[in-house]
Amino acid sequence: MRRLAAAQLTNSIGDGAFYVTSALYFTRVVGLSPTQVGLGLTIGWAVGFLVGVPLGHLADRRGPRSTAILLALATAAAISLFLFVRSFAPFLAAVCLYTSCQCGLTAARQALLAGLVPPAERTRTRAVIQAAVNGGIAVGAALGGLALYFDNAAAYMTIFAMDAVTFLVCAVILRPLPEVPPAPGTGPKLEVLRDRPYALLSLLNMIMLLHIPLITLATPLWIVQYTDAPSWMVSVILLVNTASVMLFQVRVARRVTDLRSAARSMRGAGVLLLIACAAFSLSALDTSAWVAALILLGAAGVQTYGEMVHSAGAWEISFALAPPDKHGQYQGLFSNGLAVARVIAPLLLTTLILSWGVPGWLVLGGVFLVTSLAVGPAVRWAERSRAAGTGQADQVTLT
Repeated sequence: MRRLAAAQLTNSIGDGAFYVTSALYFTRVVGLSPTQVGLGLTIGWAVGFLVGVPLGHLADRRGPRSTAILLALATAAAISLFLFVRSFAPFLAAVCLYTSCQCGLTAARQALLAGLVPPAERTRTRAVIQAAVNGGIAVGAALGGLALYFDNAAAYMTIFAMDAVTFLVCAVILRPLPEVPPAPGTGPKLEVLRDRPYALLSLLNMIMLLHIPLITLATPLWIVQYTDAPSWMVSVILLVNTASVMLFQVRVARRVTDLRSAARSMRGAGVLLLIACAAFSLSALDTSAWVAALILLGAAGVQTYGEMVHSAGAWEISFALAPPDKHGQYQGLFSNGLAVARVIAPLLLTTLILSWGVPGWLVLGGVFLVTSLAVGPAVRWAERSRAAGTGQADQVTLT
């Protein structure tokens, strides 16, 4: 568990720095327009999601450790390419390589975790890793802030070079881990695409994952455009989110031990996210700046708690319902739902929240609630299909 967490902590530092500086690097250094950057990233994450399942299948057949190492090295190479692109076409090619490697790496690492950690410990281990990831992103964001302070090509290129190095270090950390024996080549190559209950659960989880770009994309724009709160509340909210996950994600995940508690956790997340959306909408009331700031802070706290509750339930479902020899392809579909959320979030969230205002917040909260309520029946459907002999899960607890 420590080595898996250390590997993701390392490259999450690079990810944090990348997230903070990439937009300015691509516009000011590469010379692309904001529209080109947005289009390229949208296409890239869509491509990454599509190749996530085949790369996960590769991890099942060739071994998740060696596949994860290969994809970490490929991610480092893709980031290095960003240092040399100066037009849209090479940028798009590099972005597609980067996102494909990132999505494949996510699937391979999840398969490696499933192969090395007993089923009863997987959700807790994933929570420890997530806490480490958030810590790494916070450190990386601080380093990226230094580049923003200097605001020159050398500073941005240094950050990108550092990001590439973190993925090389990630590969080195993963190397001593034992390899999970590759699965025998039996059954359909991409069986997860034929597993309708699991595909439905992946879709429901993808919708729930919209709360992540909500806090990083829509909420900052809402604060600046619709509230009287000081603009630095954007940083405070992101800090609350990151620090809370670091401190409390493992504790929250302890409550989820089987599919029954996982479905209950997902329902609770839907309720919490509905409350958070309603609270965020109240910050637009005609109040003082400090009252608006307190409302935003409370809403962010509820949203973050909902995020942690959702994550714990989703991890348990993703591992428990995946066949033991196909974790790579199953995680390639389930865990990379965030890539799709990133694709659809800019248009969907800005339309709902920035165009519709308060009603848009309530509609979004309702979507979270309805989606979470559908998880329980979908889990029971998945269990029935496995009990009927259409698949084998690691754990069966619902009837």
